[in-house]
Amino acid sequence: MRKLILLFSAAFFFCLIAKAQDNNAKNNITDDRTYWTSTLYKIAEPVLSNMSKGELAKNMQLEVSPTWDGRDSRVTYMECFGRLMSGLAPWLSLPDDNTAEGVQRKQLREWALKSYVHAVDPDSPDYLLWRNEGQPLVDAAYIASSFLRAPKQLWEPLDELTKKRYIEEFQQLRRIEPPYTNWLLFSAVVETFLMSVNAQFDTYRISSALHKIDEWYVGDGWYSDGEHFAFDYYNSYVIQPMYILVLQSLADRKIYLWRKNQDGMRAHLETATKRMQRFGIILERFVSPEGSFPVFGRSMTYRMGVFQPLALLSWKENLPEELSEGQVRSALTCVMKRMFSQEGNFNDKGFLQLGFAGHQPDLADWYTNNGSLYITSEVFLPLGLPANHSFWTSPAEDWTSKKAWEGKSFPKDHSISY
Repeated sequence: MRKLILLFSAAFFFCLIAKAQDNNAKNNITDDRTYWTSTLYKIAEPVLSNMSKGELAKNMQLEVSPTWDGRDSRVTYMECFGRLMSGLAPWLSLPDDNTAEGVQRKQLREWALKSYVHAVDPDSPDYLLWRNEGQPLVDAAYIASSFLRAPKQLWEPLDELTKKRYIEEFQQLRRIEPPYTNWLLFSAVVETFLMSVNAQFDTYRISSALHKIDEWYVGDGWYSDGEHFAFDYYNSYVIQPMYILVLQSLADRKIYLWRKNQDGMRAHLETATKRMQRFGIILERFVSPEGSFPVFGRSMTYRMGVFQPLALLSWKENLPEELSEGQVRSALTCVMKRMFSQEGNFNDKGFLQLGFAGHQPDLADWYTNNGSLYITSEVFLPLGLPANHSFWTSPAEDWTSKKAWEGKSFPKDHSISY
């Protein structure tokens, strides 16, 4: 009898431990999403609360690179708004609810819709710099990306005059001849959006970009940015995400361009997706056990925009079998906390400052202003998955380098040949 009591006591004790561990795991999962949403809200609120009132240009503190090339510094506002909205769009696509997160999300969406109106209203103080410089082509593509990522929530609610103005602004950007670099994709994304809303679009600007990107594939998940390969993160910032965005949009609408049929287009999309999956594996392995990652190449002030492909694969439920949702979430959260806990990322009005982890203005390239930095919002794409999705509810797991440096078993790495 005594042994039986002891057995029951031990079982009850272990049940309590298991329940506590389960609760801790759930709390950690909840904390991850709460941290992500609060961080994105912190980034977005100063921009959208001001722009929704037509006061972004009035209140945003501009900061340009010490080696600034002399362009009209008002490009900053378009860079800030476009890049922010591209990363924010998936989260704003979720339905309203009465949670604390839902209240924040609804507020940001309301501000965003008003901001979209100011962006193309010539009488608004926040009318963006659409018709000067070449830079607007770049950030028009990020605005177009936001519409493509959340059409029902961000495009369809706009009034007809605002929609007409966007179409006209996008079409007049054909005045800009993009160089044979990642810029080809900016033209392609703009034209793809025009196609999606049944406006007149330029087929050649789409097909020529797709041809070139495919031609510039150098192997093992990497594309060259133009004729010569450079070891930087432009596969993350632009090339892979925008290439997939255009291919997916064409495939969804059964528009084949140079591909003769749907099977050919789907096969091309599948190959590009596998290449992005390989690149995502590489990015995950870049995350150190402490939550840092290699700092190399141009545009390092773009902060966590480096992880856009990994975030995109997570949002689209396309992670390769080598990566679990729990390890990707844990890795990105660790990097995010390390980076944004550093003093100096934000100025006294809450806008991002030049730097990588803190305020490091000398790191900025000649084309960089503090509006450019809002491409960091692209890491938040998985917030487009609801809170009960497995990306958020799966147990936290160690990522590859953490396992490796703690003497745990981890998978070997292999290149791809397609």
